[in-house]
Amino acid sequence: MLKIIKKTGDDKFANVYVARTKANKYIEFVESIQPPLKREEKWVLIISTLFGCPVGCLMCDAGGSFQGKLSKEEMLAQIDHMVSARFPNKNIPCAKFKIQFARMGEPAFNMAVLDVLNELPDQYKCPGLLPSLSTIAPVGCESFFDRLLEIKNKLYVGGKFQMQFSLHTTDQQLRDKIIPIKKWNFEQIANYGKKFYSSGDRKITLNFALAQNSPVHPNELKKYFDPKIFIIKITPVNPTNSSKKNNIKSYFTTGAPEEDTGKLVRQLHNAEYEVLVSVGELEENKIGSNCGQYLQKIV
Repeated sequence: MLKIIKKTGDDKFANVYVARTKANKYIEFVESIQPPLKREEKWVLIISTLFGCPVGCLMCDAGGSFQGKLSKEEMLAQIDHMVSARFPNKNIPCAKFKIQFARMGEPAFNMAVLDVLNELPDQYKCPGLLPSLSTIAPVGCESFFDRLLEIKNKLYVGGKFQMQFSLHTTDQQLRDKIIPIKKWNFEQIANYGKKFYSSGDRKITLNFALAQNSPVHPNELKKYFDPKIFIIKITPVNPTNSSKKNNIKSYFTTGAPEEDTGKLVRQLHNAEYEVLVSVGELEENKIGSNCGQYLQKIV
């Protein structure tokens, strides 16, 4: 199903796998841990859902070379390759086994993602299974999101699913520039979130890969997003080829994210939002485990 043509990384942080499919197309996928947590505490797999991506977000290297959708079998093969290498009996003793549909490709463009979500609980023995879907919420994918809600309610209630919307800024014109396709507006995302969230679920994440001069105004968020349903996640803009080409500089500039984000976090807390500041290991930038980054180097 997949032929691994390159593996790079460090077991202490992350490994990137580049594979070729039978159709002679290329994908990459990632496994990572988050020190000081051990793998048995949290193991994260990040898989591709598309061959490239048609969106072309300004900071993401996965865009610009879209060649179609992965099949259910090709997505499961990515997971199975990483699982088999460490837990060949498919019994995964991880307190949190997170599978992110967030490597290469907007997952809402591929209905087969839903088939994978349907089958995951039967594929592996792991009470810590936590699927995570990150989306920009493209217009025209409403049937995907309707069925996703059904699957979550059937298989992943009680905090066993993580839903994330990538916003990046509250400036609507700038958001359209960063994510250059038609997508749900804040009101549409908020309305879906209200349907998606049930008591006991994880809060829905609003992700901001925060760049300089990309405002995030708590009062604007508060117009749409209920803090009882939504959580704010702030991450750096990774040093990808695309972010460099488009001169998008990360808000994290001093090496001390607590100082860089302190004022914004306080403002968000004052607006009653729970805030997660998520900064990965610098070693991961050297490894190339940022979105779409490594594949460009060898293909």
